[in-house]
Amino acid sequence: MQTKITAFLQDISSIAKKLKDSLPKNCIIFLNGTLASGKTTLTKAIVKEFGKTGVTVTSPTFSLQNRYGNDLFHYDLYRVSFDEIIDLGLYEEFDKDGWHIVEWANEKLKTFLESAGYNTFNISINILDLNSREYTLGV
Repeated sequence: MQTKITAFLQDISSIAKKLKDSLPKNCIIFLNGTLASGKTTLTKAIVKEFGKTGVTVTSPTFSLQNRYGNDLFHYDLYRVSFDEIIDLGLYEEFDKDGWHIVEWANEKLKTFLESAGYNTFNISINILDLNSREYTLGV
């Protein structure tokens, strides 16, 4: 089932709260959207919703993973193929308890993690205009 929500960027905390209230404690969240659609902006709102203060949330474009405390993990896999994820052992990170927020996950990785029994959730972000987005939550 999918839910579509339109929100202004200044109200993005409502999306983060909805996610925190409805998703399981351990979950892999796939963020889909074009460049500059707001994937990292949503991640910032989620980190804030979890009460993580004093951390700088940036897209881990070159480090591949940022960690916010012991239960929030943020990945940017734009430049990484599925085979590289396997070769690097990065897939083992998903065994850690908490939320794993993944930008730019490829379909092969999604299928692999879903078939391994992980809780997964998809969020697609569509730019409506400079200040608003449509979020499609769910499968």
